Amino acid sequence: MKDMFKAAADLYGWDTRPSPKPGNARTGIVTGRGIAGCLYEGDNGYCALVAEVEVNQDTGVVKVTRISIASDSGPISNPNGLANQNEGGALQGMSRALGEEVTWDNEKITSIDWITYPTWKFSNGVPRIDNVTINRTDGQLAMGSGEVSITAIAAAMGNAIFDATGARIRVGLFTPKNVLAALAAR
Repeated sequence: MKDMFKAAADLYGWDTRPSPKPGNARTGIVTGRGIAGCLYEGDNGYCALVAEVEVNQDTGVVKVTRISIASDSGPISNPNGLANQNEGGALQGMSRALGEEVTWDNEKITSIDWITYPTWKFSNGVPRIDNVTINRTDGQLAMGSGEVSITAIAAAMGNAIFDATGARIRVGLFTPKNVLAALAAR
């Protein structure tokens, strides 16, 4: 795991400094970066990633501008496939963190299709994604891939929002409403 954090930080060009980011204003659009990682299901793939975000403190809108992923899934048989799994997992996790939510009324679920279930759309902009995979040829078994990045991205985004604004979001979705509430409570 330590190797993954170092690789993700190096890929991003991480600078050692305090967090929240010194000098960020308390209004307008600010930027921040956060790092997180996981060992998926206890022994099924390592991943660390850095998320860079812009937070509009007036509207609560969060935009992910860059993701740097480092992963170790054991020996790699298909490098492009592994990179695609990491990138796709990170984008799906980003979508979940930004607002995927099942909705309902007093009687039933109301998010019943892809029109009424709020997913992130490519028209919202695709963040820059950098990806490094560690090819273990020392006898390790193959492990999971796409699941590891989907698991770590929300934590990295939450850390990036804190770095940008000084506000911790303790609710599962980084919706404008939840961001504005966290900003008001900081």
